[in-house]
Amino acid sequence: MRHLRTGTVAGAVALVLTGAGCAEHRATGSASQPTGSVTVLAAASLTESFTRIGKDFERAHPGVHVTFSFGGSSTLAQQITAGAPADVFASASPSTMKQVTDTGLAARTPSVFTRNQLVIAVPKGNPKRITGLADLAAPGVKVALCAPAVPCGAAAGTVLDAAHVTLTPVTLEQDVKAALTKVRLGEVDAALVYRTDARAVASQVDGVEFAQSASAVNDYLVVALRNSPNPTGAEAFADYVRSAAAEAVLTGAGFQRP
Repeated sequence: MRHLRTGTVAGAVALVLTGAGCAEHRATGSASQPTGSVTVLAAASLTESFTRIGKDFERAHPGVHVTFSFGGSSTLAQQITAGAPADVFASASPSTMKQVTDTGLAARTPSVFTRNQLVIAVPKGNPKRITGLADLAAPGVKVALCAPAVPCGAAAGTVLDAAHVTLTPVTLEQDVKAALTKVRLGEVDAALVYRTDARAVASQVDGVEFAQSASAVNDYLVVALRNSPNPTGAEAFADYVRSAAAEAVLTGAGFQRP
């Protein structure tokens, strides 16, 4: 399985988004046996789980090679609508999926396959003793957020509004992994990131849960792209993401069932 840098993919696909996609087409499998390469553009927060899912998919379909480009969902959506040759898009929010679906490039209606919500990531041991969102606005506390256009940034805005907390981040990052890296490197005291991302590096950061997180649970959607170079492989991978085996990987990483 190969990994591409996000910048090497310049996307091309779209479709129509409706909530009915969650119930429709849940892990039925493709009619034809997939072969060849499958290129998947996926939200950065899916990196660890999709890497595992991709390997499992390859084992289930010998001869298939899955290539991933992980990044901020809004950036990936822009790449897709710009015409990059991709097979599957997995976004971290309905709004970023809609950027693609509005151009009509999807093979079918996208489906919600998992959910995620925020925690406050802090350096191991929580040296600033942060216990909730209000602490992020305290003098001297340096905070990293995702940019507002990115799903984790939009979710951060929602939870901060719900808590009536106003703060000025020292940096706005283009994906959740970049925001988390600021904590890991000690450049900030805290960052609002997904629970799954904090769990993936639990040896380096602590995740502080907070009640307002429930007000901004992100739906993740997946779809095969209409102009896919490998439509059979695209449909097969999108179906596999909605399978019980893939769900077990996702929930094991801290994602929530759809």
